[in-house]
Formats: sequence, structure tokens, C-alpha cells
Amino acid sequence: MKAYDGYLIDLDGTMYLGKERIEAAPGFIQRLKDAGKKHLFVTNNSTRTQEQVAAKLRQMDIAAEPEDVFTTSMATAAFIREHNPASRVFAIGEEGLFDALEKEELTLAEENCDYVVIGLDTSITYEKLAKACLLVRAGAKFLSTNSDRALPTDAGLMPGNGAITAVISVSTGIEPTFIGKPENIMMEQARKLLDLNKEQVLMVGDNYLTDITAGIRAGMDTLMVCTGFTRREELPFLDPKPTYTIDTLTEWEFK
Repeated sequence: MKAYDGYLIDLDGTMYLGKERIEAAPGFIQRLKDAGKKHLFVTNNSTRTQEQVAAKLRQMDIAAEPEDVFTTSMATAAFIREHNPASRVFAIGEEGLFDALEKEELTLAEENCDYVVIGLDTSITYEKLAKACLLVRAGAKFLSTNSDRALPTDAGLMPGNGAITAVISVSTGIEPTFIGKPENIMMEQARKLLDLNKEQVLMVGDNYLTDITAGIRAGMDTLMVCTGFTRREELPFLDPKPTYTIDTLTEWEFK
């Protein structure tokens, strides 16, 4: 086991499960801070602002400040600003996405748009989808915050942002650029925020398909914790395998 200077940490399934804190999470973050390690909470949840995410963590006694949080909405807004800060953007989403676009000083519009951005919207309407399709067909670049097809809730799996995005893809025949995990775009942005090389960073998460695959694609070592989506019994069938696999975060030692 080697020493790492920075940690990228998933939330749902790693720090908490829905509304319930994972008991090992507060101690893990405190030990990380005591060891002087850099970290970012990296989440595909596009609906919440970084302030809201940090507040939820603190309510669970997990130490967090807004600057510790990096959401897929923030990554998407940063991607647009990097490529064209004067962009006109049509967005479907919730507060987290619109907050991120506003902070990057991007112009929201409904016509003559450079980008169409899709984030999870639990109040999605046919009108919004139709507008997005028309703009994509007219030449707007098509972005989606993340490709998660299903969203775990207390009631079961609900349609995720990938499902909403697929409506536009099927209608227009145009595939979007996805920003969030497991894509490398968000991971590279997060690594730069830590100001570390990929060899110095460990990606921590519970979901092999998103968190661990994101780390692998980014060339980072990975730590899979079996408290959420992916179970230890699935490990023999995973290829490539996580660098490390643990049952609980209490097992991890900081070096």
C-alpha cells in the first residue's frame, strides 16, 4: 500500500446511503484531515449546490465545507467556460445546475444557443425536452452532466439523468458528451483542483461502474469500499480490478 497525497471521494454509498450516514464515514474524513491529506467529495448529483451538499454532510457529522465539494454541475459549467466563456446555454436541470452555470457567468438562453445541457430534473416536461431537441438539431453542442440511467431512492430505482438524456439522443440521433463519472472530464478537473499528479491521487467509491471505472480511466489508483452498490462477491468478475478493496472505511490506513 503506497502513500497518497489526495483523495477523490464519492458520496452516496461511500459517505451515506440515501438519508442514512455510513457509520465509518465521519472517522474516515477526520483521520484523512489529521493526516494532512487533500480531498474533494466528487458527486454525480447535479441537483444540489456545493453549499447544500456540504450542509447535508455536516448534518451527518461528516466534516465538510463547500470548497470540499465538486459536483457534476460544476464540472459541466467549468467545461463550457473553458471552451467558450461567451456561450449561450439552454439548460434542463435543478438548482445545482443553474447555480453552477451562474457562478461561471454563463448566459442562459432559449434560442440561438451554443450548448444544450441536461441535468436531472424531477419536474421534466415535454416542452423542455422538445426545446432541447430543436436546439440540438439546430447545431447546439449537446452536453449531459452524467449518464446514470437509474437513481436509487427509498422507494426503489427511479429514472436517472441518463434516461432523460436518452430521450433527446433517440429523438435527434445525436449523442451527448457526458461530463460526470465515469468520464475523464470531471476526474481531470478534480485532479487539477487538488493540484496533484494522478499518481498522487486515490479515487474512493462504492460503485465499480462509475467511481472505480472513473479512477481507472483517469489513470488513478482506486479504493472500492463495499458499503453500497458493488458487492465483494462481484470482485472476481471485475476487470480491471480496483487497486484496493475493503469492506468498511475503518480498514483504510493513511500513510
